[in-house]
Amino acid sequence: MAISTLIQPFRPAEGAPPRTLWAFIRWALKGAWPGISLATVISALGGATEVMTAWVLGAVVDAATSGDALGFFAENWALLTIFVVFFLAVRPLAFGLNSAANFMIIAPNIDPLILSRLNRWSMGQDINFFDNDFAGRIAQKQVQTARALTEVVSESINTVAFALSSVAGSVALMAAIDWRLGLGLAIWAAGYLFLIRSFIPHIRKRAAARAGARAQVTGQVVDTITNIRTVKLFAHARFEDSNALDAMGHYREKVLAFGKLSAMFRVSLMLFAGLLPVGLVGGTLWLWSGGIASTGDIVAAGSVAIRLAQMTGWVSFTLMAIYANIGEVEDGMRTLAVEHALTDAEDATEMPPVLGEIAFDDVSFAYGRRTGGVEKLDLTIRPGERIGIVGASGAGKSTLVSLLLRLYDTERGAVRIDGIDVRDVTQESLRRQIGMVTQDTAMFNRSARDNIRYGRPDASEAEVIAAAQAAEAHEFIATLRDNAGRKGYDAQLGERGVRLSGGQRQRIALARAFLKDAPILVLDEATSALDSEVEAAIQETLDQIMAGKTVLAIAHRLSTIARMDRIIVLDAGRVVEEGTHDELLAREGQYARFWQRQSGGFLGMDEDA
Repeated sequence: MAISTLIQPFRPAEGAPPRTLWAFIRWALKGAWPGISLATVISALGGATEVMTAWVLGAVVDAATSGDALGFFAENWALLTIFVVFFLAVRPLAFGLNSAANFMIIAPNIDPLILSRLNRWSMGQDINFFDNDFAGRIAQKQVQTARALTEVVSESINTVAFALSSVAGSVALMAAIDWRLGLGLAIWAAGYLFLIRSFIPHIRKRAAARAGARAQVTGQVVDTITNIRTVKLFAHARFEDSNALDAMGHYREKVLAFGKLSAMFRVSLMLFAGLLPVGLVGGTLWLWSGGIASTGDIVAAGSVAIRLAQMTGWVSFTLMAIYANIGEVEDGMRTLAVEHALTDAEDATEMPPVLGEIAFDDVSFAYGRRTGGVEKLDLTIRPGERIGIVGASGAGKSTLVSLLLRLYDTERGAVRIDGIDVRDVTQESLRRQIGMVTQDTAMFNRSARDNIRYGRPDASEAEVIAAAQAAEAHEFIATLRDNAGRKGYDAQLGERGVRLSGGQRQRIALARAFLKDAPILVLDEATSALDSEVEAAIQETLDQIMAGKTVLAIAHRLSTIARMDRIIVLDAGRVVEEGTHDELLAREGQYARFWQRQSGGFLGMDEDA
């Protein structure tokens, strides 16, 4: 097995991410510990090699000062061979292995391992999780947390394991010269650790505050850029700039607070590090003056002192970065390590292919409020029946669809498809049985082909084109060209389909639904962005697509649903009328008033207007 595969970078996690630090780290790194352990051992061997450097130098100096210069090489060939092999083979090999462990085991695998787990967990959150936060902020928290924890692992191996091994070896080497030197070095190391421990909690706290402020800047900027058309239409560039500057100013304050503490930390540690060469070299010179230590011992002690003193600055900087990263991990946990509010039942099964009967049995849902949504709703839709849903704004139309798709769970009653409670099947298998086109069409920043093929990823090129032709989208797709020179179905549509008009986006969404060919079809203002000519052109195709499917069509343009098998009129979350178009007009009730009140073919949003 190659060392690069010791850690499987996309191995799924088990269970939910914990909300305590060390439990979260264990969750994020589960399965990676064998690779981490090997890299740690290699790093520790590298630290021990540094101690061997001082011992070899001291031995050579002792040999040079204790014998005759003329016979030096002949008498010490074995020691000199060790010297050459050590510096030309052993030491380079040790550091080469250390570098390979970092860049082939840790760096390329840990970050994608953590990021894939966090992203997979976030995608399982319910709609409210994303509605209550910035999309850019959630994405940044995923990247931030994965990067920060990767840095913690990498630097802990490269620095902490290396430094601890170096210190332990140095204590042993000094103790071999004289126990008092070993004891003095051990006391210094304990004081060094105590000094670090006194600063770390404050560094960690300020790092978390800095990370939170940085994420707020990202969220603010992404929110503005995402809605840049609205910003320009309302001439609010200065207003958005002011909001961004406020967020940046807050971030700057947190960066300054972190920087002040960091400077104090570095100065304190460097002053403490200065005690090391003074103590070790001075102590060895005193022992040498008493005939206890040799010249080589002075060289060895000096090498150890200088190396550890230099390492002190490096270690202090790295430890500060490690605990700053831990602060960022904790900040990311607060956003991402949230239990899923809407989950599959433990015994949930796959939804089998359905005929399409839909039943709302005494369903109530008000988004946790006292009013709104739907209330005590009873409605049965037969397989293959096409129904139109009409109602003023807030009547409960979108709630009805959201409950069918199980974007929310009912607060009372049940939604059933072919007699199966939607809560008893997996969410993924449920939604595979339902095709949907909405007024606010969702486009990915991918090619036109990929956006259509999202309805059925294994569709052939011919099937993609046929779906586009059915949706009257093929002709305009053929004229597309992006800024990279890609044309037609290869052209990228831009973020949220910004390169397209509303009608073009809606036609691609229709093509996507046609390609999915699910037994249940939901049309939520699916043709609202189309002009009358285009709508008329695809109406025949829509009729063909709807044949044999159970269809729920929501529309304010009543002409688009007049030919439905049955029309449901909702008011305050209840069914107040139902029947065919002609039956409802003859009844002269609410639907008839809507029909009479239309201007230009659209239903007034406010019934009392």
